[in-house]
Amino acid sequence: MVEWVALGTGPRPVPEPVATPLVWAGAFGGALTVVVLLNTVVGPDRPGLTLAALSLLAAVLGVCARFTAAPGTTVLCWLFLNGFAIPPAGTLTWTGSRDTLWLGCLLTATVAGTTAARLAHARAAYRRLTT
Repeated sequence: MVEWVALGTGPRPVPEPVATPLVWAGAFGGALTVVVLLNTVVGPDRPGLTLAALSLLAAVLGVCARFTAAPGTTVLCWLFLNGFAIPPAGTLTWTGSRDTLWLGCLLTATVAGTTAARLAHARAAYRRLTT
């Protein structure tokens, strides 16, 4: 026997986060695209602008990711920032305070995006259950 039910009735589950390797692939491709685009349009000697753009990318990737993807997303974005956004291009360097600040900014953006998404999903699920 076939029972007809309306689509959209009943409780909807909280969306599952995207798999971590897929988020890291997005971080790799997105960071590469951002750095190449900004180096072409603005020039390679503007790491502050590139850091802001990569932080925005990290936050957007964090929205659809798990918390466990945050360190890898941070490191991938930082590698492109350090390797290609500051002269000499193609050379990784470590300047203690600067790179620590950059890693902190990128990690904070990623975790903030993930936290905002989880809170929004939890709030939406709570509202669906209480109405």
